Amino acid sequence: QAIILVHWLLTVWGCMNYMFPASYAWGNFSVLALGIWAIVQRDSLDAIMMFLMGLLLTVLTDIIHVSVFYPSNNNLTDAKRFSIGMAIFSLLLKPVSCYLVYRMYWERGGE
Repeated sequence: QAIILVHWLLTVWGCMNYMFPASYAWGNFSVLALGIWAIVQRDSLDAIMMFLMGLLLTVLTDIIHVSVFYPSNNNLTDAKRFSIGMAIFSLLLKPVSCYLVYRMYWERGGE
């Protein structure tokens, strides 16, 4: 639950300044919906596995979004800098989240 809350907050802050296209928000919030599904259905291996695969996929898409849509230095306001920083912080936390979700998958009986 903490993983979902932290990534939701960081995604909201990352989307705050409209620097990224809608695909950034749609991708991240869709994966968080999968995480909520994994929380609700504790006995479902499919839910936790889809959440894990979604997190891994958003690592790749977040790298692409940040690298393609990073503004030039002339255009960086404090709000833009904050949004980019939160998106990068979310990206850096995702491998840790993937590890924790994998451990949950293992505890639920995954192979």
